[in-house]
Amino acid sequence: MTDQPTPEPRPRLAIPTAPNLRDLGGWPTKDGGRVRTGLAYRSAELSRLTGPDLDRFAELGIHTVCDLRTTHEIAAQPDVLPDGLVPRHIDVLADQANAAPAEIREMFARPELAGELLGDGQAERYFEQAYRDFVTLESARRGYAELFRLIAEAGGAPVLFHCATGKDRTGWATAALLLLLGTSEEDVMEEYLQTNTDLLPMTQPWLDQFRQVGGDPALLQPIVGVQESYLEAALAQVPASYGAIEGYFSEGLGLSAETISALRVSLVEPGSNQG
Repeated sequence: MTDQPTPEPRPRLAIPTAPNLRDLGGWPTKDGGRVRTGLAYRSAELSRLTGPDLDRFAELGIHTVCDLRTTHEIAAQPDVLPDGLVPRHIDVLADQANAAPAEIREMFARPELAGELLGDGQAERYFEQAYRDFVTLESARRGYAELFRLIAEAGGAPVLFHCATGKDRTGWATAALLLLLGTSEEDVMEEYLQTNTDLLPMTQPWLDQFRQVGGDPALLQPIVGVQESYLEAALAQVPASYGAIEGYFSEGLGLSAETISALRVSLVEPGSNQG
């Protein structure tokens, strides 16, 4: 397996110590265009990059890394990046006292915490609420605004954003951006659910550890991957709060028309039926 993009419309990347790493490019847009490759990337945390994998990561030419984790998460597992690349900290959950996505790692080590927070169908409700918070929480709106502004101002330089496992905070950032660029909801959901495949190598050892400390791995199934209902919760919150995805970016995030246009111009390759 290679870490280099393939000729497929949606390039795949494989760097073992950079789990859940994907190029957002390749997705078709409703007006006949296509999201450009090599400009926007998503991943899980990057604390394990080393040796040849660090070199392969450097070859991607990423100019800016945006870390969406909490201060506590970053202190526990700081990113390891190529020389000269300093992550930009954007804590989208700063205003959330009990942040489900940020508590995942602790649950793996403490079966009693997992039972308390995830039992009796609580996990699904917990994460659906977390996704609604991605849309409405003040720190999330402030953080995502900063992220998208950085991407718009990158001038064609590649940007990567990530959280802990690269599935929730990162998943919403990816979905929102692709929707703004004109990708269909069906394709956005397909991209989102790809995490269930790409993240498996990272989460399997945690499930094994959870079993060893007396936990039931089945209890963790709703949180080791993603579910359609999670993203659907955020997608439903957007029209409820802002009318449409454009309203989320302009009203919810406070981004200017110029910034929104810059995102579309820089990240979408026009189709032959445009212009």
